[in-house]
Amino acid sequence: MKTIEVSASRRYDVVIGGGCLDEVGDRLCKLFGRCAAAVVSDDTVFSLYGGRVVRSLEAAGLRAVPFVFPHGEQSKNLTVYGKLLNFLAESRLTRSDVLVALGGGVVGDLAGFAAATYLRGLAFVQLPTTLLAAVDSSVGGKTAVDLPAGKNLAGAFCQPSLVLCDPETLASLPEETFLDGCAEVIKYGLLSDEPFFRLLQKTPPRAELEHKIAVCVQSKSHYVNQDEFDRGARQFLNLGHSFGHAVEACSAYTLPHGKCVAIGMAMIARAAREKGFCGEDVPERVLAILRQYRLPAQSPYPAAELLRALTLDKKISGGSLHLIVPEAVGCCRMVPVPLAELPDWLAAGGAK
Repeated sequence: MKTIEVSASRRYDVVIGGGCLDEVGDRLCKLFGRCAAAVVSDDTVFSLYGGRVVRSLEAAGLRAVPFVFPHGEQSKNLTVYGKLLNFLAESRLTRSDVLVALGGGVVGDLAGFAAATYLRGLAFVQLPTTLLAAVDSSVGGKTAVDLPAGKNLAGAFCQPSLVLCDPETLASLPEETFLDGCAEVIKYGLLSDEPFFRLLQKTPPRAELEHKIAVCVQSKSHYVNQDEFDRGARQFLNLGHSFGHAVEACSAYTLPHGKCVAIGMAMIARAAREKGFCGEDVPERVLAILRQYRLPAQSPYPAAELLRALTLDKKISGGSLHLIVPEAVGCCRMVPVPLAELPDWLAAGGAK
């Protein structure tokens, strides 16, 4: 069992260890006393783990009320968000109660945004059940829903009170979904240091899982502690995401997030070489590890479509998009790129 402390505007622990899903009731009692807990989950995850979580809560003397919605990104919208708010009101949850997010990134984003806004703020706990959520989205307090105009355009920063990550839940993930989450693990390898990147090269994807999750969470907490509201150092976590989000938008969000991030990392590594920020070894190593994890490295969409999506990126500021550019494994820099130069960067990244 590993515990990592996040010291943002709310200090909280991220606990990583097998079996901790069954401890949620006792841990919530210690944090909040006897309260009600709304368990927010999708239909797939709740059928697997909802019963265990509800039993743990009730065994600790907490009132558990489940809210289950259809799985998938298409549910992360204002309609489902409104239904969740009404459910919380009808269930008579108060500010002394807690919202529990059981699932992957969609569940955490939706539940967290509801927690940020219901009664102007309700405590919430993350129980990530996907690799992507475990290493990234469950930590750091970014919550949001999608609008017709784009992804995550309505949201709030809302730090959880606790994150309980049980790696045993990842065993139920389909292999393709697990490998999709590995894209974010590889991102942390490229951001963090040479030893961790080499560990990812030398071990099978599911080996040393608790350690790998802990390294990623420790790395993310480093950036969140410095820059909770994403105005400076935290932007380094967008490595591969600007081009990746453009690919995701072009697919109408049918391509999984991790695969899009993988494509984005390959593109920015190629562009870094072409622009003189790194040597040939950086894109070679990035492309090799993506192949090892069976992740894509080439955009299926033309440069013109990607450019249209890039110009809607919410991170554009002052007429420039800040790209995170790798110089070496464990060393990246932030480069402000004027919008007029983005077509050249896309071409350098391999978009046609």
